[in-house]
Amino acid sequence: MNVRQFLLILLARKKIILTTLLVTVALALGYSLVQNKTYKATASVLLNYKGVDPLTGLTMPGQLLPGYMATQIDIISSKNVALRVVDALRLANSPAVVQQFNEANEGKGSVRDWLADLLLKKLEIVPSRESSVVEISFKGADPAFAAAVANAFADEYQKITVQLKTEPAKNASNYFNEQTKQLRDNLEAAQARLSKYQQEKGIVSLDNNRVDVELSRLNDLSAQLVAAQTAAMEASSRQAAAGNAAFGSPDVANNGLIQTMRANLAVAEGKFADTSQRYGRNHPQYLAAKAELDKVRAELNAATGTVTRSVGANAEVYRQREAELRKAVDEQKTKVLQLNRARDEQGVLLKDLDSAQRAFDAASQRFSQTRIEAQSTQSDISLLNPAVPPTTPSGPRVLLNTLVSILLGTILGVGLALLTELLNRPVRSAGDVKDLLGIPVLGTIAWKSPRTHGRGLRALMTPRRLLRLN
Repeated sequence: MNVRQFLLILLARKKIILTTLLVTVALALGYSLVQNKTYKATASVLLNYKGVDPLTGLTMPGQLLPGYMATQIDIISSKNVALRVVDALRLANSPAVVQQFNEANEGKGSVRDWLADLLLKKLEIVPSRESSVVEISFKGADPAFAAAVANAFADEYQKITVQLKTEPAKNASNYFNEQTKQLRDNLEAAQARLSKYQQEKGIVSLDNNRVDVELSRLNDLSAQLVAAQTAAMEASSRQAAAGNAAFGSPDVANNGLIQTMRANLAVAEGKFADTSQRYGRNHPQYLAAKAELDKVRAELNAATGTVTRSVGANAEVYRQREAELRKAVDEQKTKVLQLNRARDEQGVLLKDLDSAQRAFDAASQRFSQTRIEAQSTQSDISLLNPAVPPTTPSGPRVLLNTLVSILLGTILGVGLALLTELLNRPVRSAGDVKDLLGIPVLGTIAWKSPRTHGRGLRALMTPRRLLRLN
């Protein structure tokens, strides 16, 4: 079908098109005049994109997400908000509303749910494209009621945003409260274990001064032990020398008494030698000289023995001193090891106490923060423009409905004309003959009715035919 055929169809079916258009416009106009007047009240709310929470000081990237605005619109149009509006305006307590509900649903269901569904049907939410303002509109027959419902939706939306923010904080606060009690018990148990361990080990201070003092004492005792070992070895050598060769020992040789007595012995030996040359063995002077010599020799041996025993006693003293120092060093070493072990065990207990303290502090901080958040009444939503009762009705729009009916009637008329043409397709042009029969058109005869002005019945009955060759 070409444009010429389409125009021929429209021209032939113009009555159907005009009739359909007139009927459609008449019906739309009648419907618009019969409809009751509706009023539209609008309340504007502002979504505050602060980015920082006023309580915690933390950033809130959730408000910057693309779905944030859609989420807020879903919250406003939710059933929960509608039910809160019904309760706030006390619509379910009206006897007339209850009667209408019984007539509509025969008493099935809940009045609140029925009213909430009706309010949501007449609610309109329009977000701004380039700002954070959302318009909440409600249509109704009563201007004051429409404004009240729009303001109620805005107010309940503010309240429910606060509730949605505080309820998780309340749950978190209860959780952190329980965790804080448990962590406090753990902290007290760790403190009790540390105190008990300090009492058992006799630790009065948490620093390492005592270990350092005992370690210094161990070093001093080790130095004294080395010196005592050296002195004992030297004394043992002198004792051995004194025992093997008395007069070869420096201690014996250098003794003043031994030197004096050795000089006396030399004098006595010289006197005895002289006497033995002069007198016989039985002579009284010989016997006196020999007795004196024996006495001096005996005294020298006694003094030598005394000095030797003194050297041995000195060596024994040094050995005892070495043994005592070795025992003291061993005891001090054991004591230092015990202190180190006690310090290590105490360090483990201190770490447990420190970990318990940090966990308790962190839980207490989070509990305080969540408790403050749970008690917060601040909302990120601000009422920008409250709804006021409109003075002019928003509907029905007679002009808009008329224009829409003209467009719709034209489309319906053209559609009916095409449908009628398809059901009964006549030949309206030479192209239709070629398309329908598939044969070429040699010529067409155009018939025109004769003019009847100034002519009689014969002129009316005699048509004029023209032959036109293709």
